[in-house]
Amino acid sequence: MGFRIGNVAVGLDAPLFLMAGPCVMESEELCLQIAARLVQISAATGVGIIFKASFDKANRSSISSYRGPGLTEGMKILAKVRRATGLPVMTDVHEPAQAVEAAKTVDCLQVPAFLCRQTDLLCACAGTGRPVSIKKGQFLSPAEMGNVVEKMRACKNDKIILTERGTFFGYNRLVNDMTGLAVMQQLGCPVVFDATHSTQQPGGLGAASGGRREMAPLLARAAVAAGANGLFLEVHPKPDQALSDAASMLPLDWLPDLVRVCRGIFEITHGHRQS
Repeated sequence: MGFRIGNVAVGLDAPLFLMAGPCVMESEELCLQIAARLVQISAATGVGIIFKASFDKANRSSISSYRGPGLTEGMKILAKVRRATGLPVMTDVHEPAQAVEAAKTVDCLQVPAFLCRQTDLLCACAGTGRPVSIKKGQFLSPAEMGNVVEKMRACKNDKIILTERGTFFGYNRLVNDMTGLAVMQQLGCPVVFDATHSTQQPGGLGAASGGRREMAPLLARAAVAAGANGLFLEVHPKPDQALSDAASMLPLDWLPDLVRVCRGIFEITHGHRQS
């Protein structure tokens, strides 16, 4: 079973797709700049792209860290991105009330990894009727996401994407078990691989998270070879100056070549060519 997020086909048998954008909305201008470049990359590679940006980063390491413009201003920015570029848009939500409000604007909702077991949040997202991308908690096995899927389906929404973003291993370290992609696909859901957050070192800089962005392309290629249906990549024109996840975000200029390579791998592993 497949579905669409805007004009992007999503499913176990659908073409490769990409969720991409800055970690947090730093400004309307930056979001529009990145989204315009994503339109060009999508046209050049033939890979559908959904623009992702957060209006609030509610789980930053430090209370003094930048969190974002907030729900009201954030939805104005995402609405403008969609009007200006035609890209479908998505954002993450942290509370049930946010899900209801954000769904009035976005094409897809995202549940952060730390909140993937929050029943009220899941049911609120499901109740909007929007597709929902749920990140696997760093503390869960892939098989345990079956309970998350069951909650969504009990709330009458089967437009579910499961996103792998690494599992805790010791201090400030995430690892990826690529067999987990197949385990989650067996739940009947397309699976996205979050290559940038998988390189994150949570709290590794003390008051901020560290990361090894140079490893994200390697992980992205490996995940597509292992059968991932889509990729999640946070990108920024100048990631070292980004206000959130600076150490793990990819330079926007890296994206075209990476997407081309991953599309080629996808066509081999899935046995068909994308139009």
